[in-house]
Amino acid sequence: MNEKLVDKDLARLFENAFPNTLDTTVRWHVDETAKHKSSKKSWNAAAWKGPQSFIVTGDINAEWLRDSTNQLAQYQLLAKKDKEIHQLILGAINTQAEYVIGSPYCNAFQPPPPSGLNPTFQGDGDNVHPVYEQSFVFECKYELDSLAHFLSLSNQFYNHTGSTEFLNGRWLLALDTLLGVLTEQSKGTFNEKSGAYQGNEYTFQRQTSIGTETLGLSGVGNPLASGTGLVRSAFRPSDDATILGFFIPANAMISVELKRTAQILLKTNKKNIAKSAYKWGETIEKGVWEHGVVTHKKYGEVFAFEVDGYGSHILMDDANLPSLLALPLLGFTDTNNKIYQNTRRMILDKSGNPYYLTGDDFNGIGGPHVGLRSAWPMSVLVQAMTSDDDQEIMKCLGAVKNVSRNGLIHESVNVDYARTYTRSWFAWANSVFAQTILDLAHRKPHLLFGEGAEAYTL
Repeated sequence: MNEKLVDKDLARLFENAFPNTLDTTVRWHVDETAKHKSSKKSWNAAAWKGPQSFIVTGDINAEWLRDSTNQLAQYQLLAKKDKEIHQLILGAINTQAEYVIGSPYCNAFQPPPPSGLNPTFQGDGDNVHPVYEQSFVFECKYELDSLAHFLSLSNQFYNHTGSTEFLNGRWLLALDTLLGVLTEQSKGTFNEKSGAYQGNEYTFQRQTSIGTETLGLSGVGNPLASGTGLVRSAFRPSDDATILGFFIPANAMISVELKRTAQILLKTNKKNIAKSAYKWGETIEKGVWEHGVVTHKKYGEVFAFEVDGYGSHILMDDANLPSLLALPLLGFTDTNNKIYQNTRRMILDKSGNPYYLTGDDFNGIGGPHVGLRSAWPMSVLVQAMTSDDDQEIMKCLGAVKNVSRNGLIHESVNVDYARTYTRSWFAWANSVFAQTILDLAHRKPHLLFGEGAEAYTL
């Protein structure tokens, strides 16, 4: 790949970014069931069977379900031909399954008990229901996309290998647990028939001075309507609280992943749970189209970022994935879809998206997580992967290259002074860069390798 790339700065970035997850974030891996050690704590004998992989987010010794799935995505292409990669990803699936079984409402997790690694405690003073074990969970923000990413990791693995060896009793228990969360979180705030307040199984309150770090109304968040087909997400993939709990990108993503999962289950003759997963996928997809599409006075019909089912909606996009910009990458809609095209124009325009940030050094989508002057290179890479315009794609690649002077991709950069950034390297963003180069190498090889170049696939 590096020899083929005409732009040697992009080549060096790819050389650094592609292996970054393997180099820095695989904190623990075993190819077979880890044995109990007398010096370590005990665990459920039915759990932690087979290969296991603990993939940390980078500079924090904890695993986010979303981050780890995205960090491994570029290696899925190699899983069929490379046994070590195959076992690493299979281990990651098994580990995520245990996390979902143990605490399905949580987003970030401590090292698995068999690893012998010490947990890291935040001490943020969180008051969360359902309660969780702090030695097992690093943070318990309920984010619907975390569950979608668990499914996505398995679906990608099957798509690239054809293997169903992850479909064991623990994985099926994790799926059943996930479907239980969907049932609980698709309820409205008030009973649909009686109008009585019915609360929510998940509540979150944190002692903080940052509004996006906690939920209002005693940890429940703003009211949501019943009967929408949508599923609540208390937090966004940025780990910021939702304003209106029906977060559209996560609903779109999980609708796709549920239907993909159903197809795998059908092929393995698990008809009942396949039917349930597919029905959920259809219901949520219908909810997105019915409640997640609104009319903008300038851009026409667009996807809202968040809705409440009562008619209120938030129009914006955030850099973190899943996002509205990434809807085609999620498989929810085509880039040529008129509503998506309208949405894309809106969220890549300062007058349409309050978090589309412009400055002397960089332009891109940011979000509340890092403030109003910092945009995420990851959003510009997603812009490139959802574009068919050669000029736009090259502009995106050039912009990211110019703010990645350390040879790796930052989490965010100050749009007016790019030497000010968050995280000197960010494993998730490095993986998205690698995925962007691989996408273009296959889809637009002439942009990377010169006129007349043939498509390249790993």
